Amino acid sequence: MPSVGSIINYAVIGLFVAYLIHVSLVMFQLFNPEQCVPASAKGSSPCITPYISRNPKLQLSLYTSVKLKRELNEKDMSLAAQYDNFTIDGEFDRSVNVTIPRKTRNNGTLFVHVFVHPRGESPFRSSLATYQSAPLTKYAPPRLEEFNLLSESSNENTSSEVPVTHWKTKVVISVLQDHLSMNRQAVPQELLQYVRLTQRGEYLPILFINNLVHKSKQLKPINASTVEMPLRILYSPISIGWLRLYSTLEQSVKMMQGLGFGEKDTEEVLSLFTDSGLYLLALTVVISMFHLLFDFLAFKNDISYWRKRNTMAGLSTRTVVWRGLSQIIIFLYLLDQDTSLLILIPAGIGTVIEMWKVKKAFKVQLSFTGIKPSISFGTTTDSEKATEQIDSQAMQYLSYVLYPLCLAGAVYSLLYVPHKSWYSWVIKSLVNGVYAFGFLFMLPQLFVNYKFKSVAHLPWRAFMYKAFNTFIDDVFAFIITMPTAHRLACFRDDIVFVLYLYQRWLYPVDKSRVNEYGMSFEKEKDAVTGNVNDAKEHTD
Repeated sequence: MPSVGSIINYAVIGLFVAYLIHVSLVMFQLFNPEQCVPASAKGSSPCITPYISRNPKLQLSLYTSVKLKRELNEKDMSLAAQYDNFTIDGEFDRSVNVTIPRKTRNNGTLFVHVFVHPRGESPFRSSLATYQSAPLTKYAPPRLEEFNLLSESSNENTSSEVPVTHWKTKVVISVLQDHLSMNRQAVPQELLQYVRLTQRGEYLPILFINNLVHKSKQLKPINASTVEMPLRILYSPISIGWLRLYSTLEQSVKMMQGLGFGEKDTEEVLSLFTDSGLYLLALTVVISMFHLLFDFLAFKNDISYWRKRNTMAGLSTRTVVWRGLSQIIIFLYLLDQDTSLLILIPAGIGTVIEMWKVKKAFKVQLSFTGIKPSISFGTTTDSEKATEQIDSQAMQYLSYVLYPLCLAGAVYSLLYVPHKSWYSWVIKSLVNGVYAFGFLFMLPQLFVNYKFKSVAHLPWRAFMYKAFNTFIDDVFAFIITMPTAHRLACFRDDIVFVLYLYQRWLYPVDKSRVNEYGMSFEKEKDAVTGNVNDAKEHTD
C-alpha cells in the first residue's frame, strides 16, 4: 500500500497536469476567438465587421492636456504629433519634445489624447474617430540617490519621501490589426471598453494605449524649471490575443494592488509579458509552473527529512549554520534593494526553514520555568564528534582563503562603489561575500563526504528537486529583474550541484551508514536475522 507521502505526491502532480492543460486551453481560446458567421436568412445580421476592412485612409493625432475628459475642444489641447500617412499594419518609433504646462510643473498632471480618424478630418468633429487617453505623468517619491560614503555627505543626498510629478518617457500605441467579425451579443469582455460602432454597424479601429510598459526606474522627475520633456512615440499593430491578454493584465494589476502588492511587485510580473514574445511567454509560464511544483516537492521532502533526523552524523554542522546565516543576509539584502515580493517572500520562507535546521542541528530545546525561559543543548554521539572534527578541519583550511577575500571585497566596495547608507554598504558587502564565495562554505560537507567515502546521509530526494529548480533559476535569471549578484548566485549553485553529483557517482550508497531515517541497512538486516533466530528457538 502506498504511503501517505506518495499519495500526496501523486495528487500534487495530477493537479499540476490538470492545471497545465487548463492554462493551455485558456491561452488558445484567448488568441483564437470564435468568428461570427453571418445568418443565411435575410434580415439583420448578428455580426459586426471592422471598419478597417474598407481600407480607409487614416490619420493619427496626439494631443496633450492637463484635463482628462474627452469632451474638450481643440483649445484645451496642444498638438504633440500628427501622422498623416498612418497605416495600421505599419510600425514606427519617433521622438518629440512636449511642452510642459505650468500647472504640471507645479506638481500637476498631464494627459495624452490619441485619435485615429479619417485623413483630413478634425478628430473633434468626425463621427468616425476613435479615441483613447492616458496619463503622461505619475506621482512617485524621488529615488534615493547613492553616494560615496567616504567623500560625500549623506545630508546632501537625502531624498524626500514626498511624492512629486514624474514624466513617463514613452507612449506605446497599438491598433487591432485582425479583421475579426464578432457577434454583437457576444463581444469578448476584454474588448467591450474599446468597441465603438458606426451607423452602418461596423466597429471603428480598436485603439489601445499600453500602460503596462512603464517602469519606475524609467521615470524622470519634473521640477518647476522643466520647460520641455522628450517623449518617445512607439506604434505597432496588435493581435486580438495580445490585446485581450493586456486588458486582462490591467485588471489583474488592479486586483494585486488591492491585495497590498506594490507597483514594483506588479512591474516584475508585467515585464514577463510586455518584454517577451508569445513563445517566450508560453515557455515562461510552463517553466514557472514546474518551478512551483519542484518547490513544493523539495519543501515537503526537506521538511520530512529534517523532522525525522535525530543525529548529525555525516552532516556538516557548520554548513547548516552557514546556510542559515547566508539566508538571513540575502533576505536583508533583498529587502534593502526594494526587491519584488515575488523574490522576497520565498527568501523569507527559506530563511525560517534554514534557522529551524540550525535548531535541529544543535538539538536546541526551549523550556520555561514559570515565566523564565531556559535553553538546553542535546548531547553528541561518537559519530557526531568524528564528523565535527573533520568539519572543523575543513573550516580551518577554508578560513585561510575566505576571510581575506571577503575583507578585500568590502574595502574595495567602500572606496569605489556608491551606496545609499552605511547599513547598505554593510549588507551589500556581506551579501557579496555570500554570493561570490558562499559556495565555498559547501566545501566542508564535500570534505566530510570525502573522508567518510559516502553520501548516503544526505537528503537526496529533496536535493534533486532543488537541483532541478537551480537550472530553472538559470532561465529566470535572464527573465526576472533582480540584483546582479543574486543573478550570478544562480549559476554558482550549478557548480555545487555538479560536485555533489560527482560524489554520488564516486561513492555509491554505503549500506553500513545511516539513512535519512536514522537506520542503516546492516542494522535492519541484523535485526531481521535476530528475529528469525529467536522465532526458531521459540519453535524448538
